[in-house]
Amino acid sequence: MAASVWKGHLTFGLVSLPVRLHSAARAQTISFNLLHKSDHSRIRQVTFCQAEDKPVPRSELVKGYEYEKDRYVVIEEEEIKKVAPKTSKLMEILEFVPEAEVDPIYLESSYYLAPEEGGEKPYALLFAALRASKYVGVAKIAMHNREHIVILRPGAKGIVLHTMYFEDEVRKIDEFRTDQDLVKEKELALAKMLVESLAASFEPGKYQDSYRENLQELIQAKLDNRKVVEIAPPAVAPVIDIMEALKRSLEIKKKPVASAPEPVTEITAEVAAGKARRRKRSTA
Repeated sequence: MAASVWKGHLTFGLVSLPVRLHSAARAQTISFNLLHKSDHSRIRQVTFCQAEDKPVPRSELVKGYEYEKDRYVVIEEEEIKKVAPKTSKLMEILEFVPEAEVDPIYLESSYYLAPEEGGEKPYALLFAALRASKYVGVAKIAMHNREHIVILRPGAKGIVLHTMYFEDEVRKIDEFRTDQDLVKEKELALAKMLVESLAASFEPGKYQDSYRENLQELIQAKLDNRKVVEIAPPAVAPVIDIMEALKRSLEIKKKPVASAPEPVTEITAEVAAGKARRRKRSTA
C-alpha cells in the first residue's frame, strides 16, 4: 500500500484505536513545460515588482492580505505558523449522522482509513456498525497545518475517509434550481422508461480518459513524425419535440458508452494503434 499521509488514534466515546491514512485517488494529467518558441529553451518564471519596474528575488517577497483596494496588511510566515493548527495524532468522531443526509457536494479528497497493529478488532466493529446502521461518522482532524472536518463511511472493503468542505466554501447559487411544474406526467413516465432501458451496473473500469489518451498519442505521433489529423466533434441533432425524442430513444434502446463515438479518421486509427502498443507494453 502507498505511504501513509497521517498516523494517529481514532476515538469515539471511550474507544480508541490506532489508524493510518492513505490517499485513495489522484488525478492523472499530462503536464507541459513552457519553452521559448525560437530555441525551445525552458522559460524561468520571474517575480517582478511593478512599482520599481524590475525583477526581485524571492527572498524579498512577503505575504499581504488586500483588505481594501490596493491596501494590504503584511503577514509574516512566523505569524502564520503561530495560528496554524498543529498536526495532531488524534482524530475524534464528533457525532454520527444519517448517510443519506450528507450531500456529496461537501466531499473533497478521499483517503483509505486502515487500522494499525492492535486496532483491527475495534476497527472491524466500527466498520460493521456503520454499514449496518446506515450512519457515517463526522470527525475532526488536524493535518498539513490545517484543521479538517471529515466524513467516515463504510466502503466496499473498509472505512473510507473524505475531507469535507465547510459550509461557507460551498457556493450557493439562487439561479440553480429546477422548475418541476414544467414536467408532465406522460413525459416523466417515458423518461423513467428510458432511464431503465439504459440502466447498467457501475463499472468505472469501462470509462477511459480519451482526451489524455489522444494527447499521449499526439505526442508519440510528433516524435515519430507521423501526420496528426483533427478529430471531428460528434454531431448533435436538435430536439424539436421532447415526447417524440423520448419515444425514438426508447425504440433504439442504445446502451451508453464512456465517451461520444468518434469518426473513423487517421488520428483515430493512430489512437487505436497507440492503445494497443500500451496494452502490449503493460502485459510484457
